[in-house]
Amino acid sequence: MINPFKTKKGLGRGLSSLIGDSEVKENRTLISISSIIRNKYQPRKVFEKESLEELTNSIKERGIIQPIIVRKSENIIDKFEIIAGERRWQAAQKAGLHKVPAVVIEADNLKSLEFAIVENVQRKDLNPIEEAEGYKRLIDEFSYDQEKVAKFIGKSRAHVSNCLRLLSLPRKIIEHITNEKISQGHAKILVGVENAELLAEKIISKKLSVRQAEALVRFTKTIKSTFKKNKDSNIQDIENQLMEKIGMRVYINNNKNNSGTLTFKYKGLDQMERLIQVIKNNY
Repeated sequence: MINPFKTKKGLGRGLSSLIGDSEVKENRTLISISSIIRNKYQPRKVFEKESLEELTNSIKERGIIQPIIVRKSENIIDKFEIIAGERRWQAAQKAGLHKVPAVVIEADNLKSLEFAIVENVQRKDLNPIEEAEGYKRLIDEFSYDQEKVAKFIGKSRAHVSNCLRLLSLPRKIIEHITNEKISQGHAKILVGVENAELLAEKIISKKLSVRQAEALVRFTKTIKSTFKKNKDSNIQDIENQLMEKIGMRVYINNNKNNSGTLTFKYKGLDQMERLIQVIKNNY
């Protein structure tokens, strides 16, 4: 029988080593599909429709070759929570199966999350945002640091750090990554860039390569730097004072005839509504 815990070389700790570390007891059996529920720690959110259909057809022809790994649910009686194999479980439902082969193990919440991350990373099933969110849960909920995450997953600390930095991007760009409109390479160069959303739209519309996108970001930063150097120091001081006062970026563009524009950059509807309310109350 195929070993469900067989690991790929060079990918750090696999399912077998995790089981060994925690001395998990396993029990192979057939379980009703209706008795199985999703893993609340499942890092994977997106399941490609075409790939799922292919697996469904394969299961109709040959059945499930690799068992699903589950644990007894902590909250629901007579239910089993998936640790690894949600895609197989979904495909089995589509194929009309009533029972699936499963390996029932004893694992706490940390091991459940570790199992799910390892399986998905090894299969390269996670998009960059799902991978980053999985690492973040290890850090936030189980007190891992980046070094420990890197060692656990078998990747460099720089890789883990770069993944986590993606979560600091604006929501719209995160959606672009999830929907594969821009690559992780594109996203990395947009981290910390002030006009990242606008640049992302240009990257998508112009179908820029990562190298071309890097050149665009460099050009934008050069233009901005030149603009700042030419700006009057008094105006810059006023911008900084306003920013400290209201907590938003403020831009003053003052022309030679002392006409111009005053721009406030808000980061959410709450900031925008607060600014509007201040204006209404005072004018």
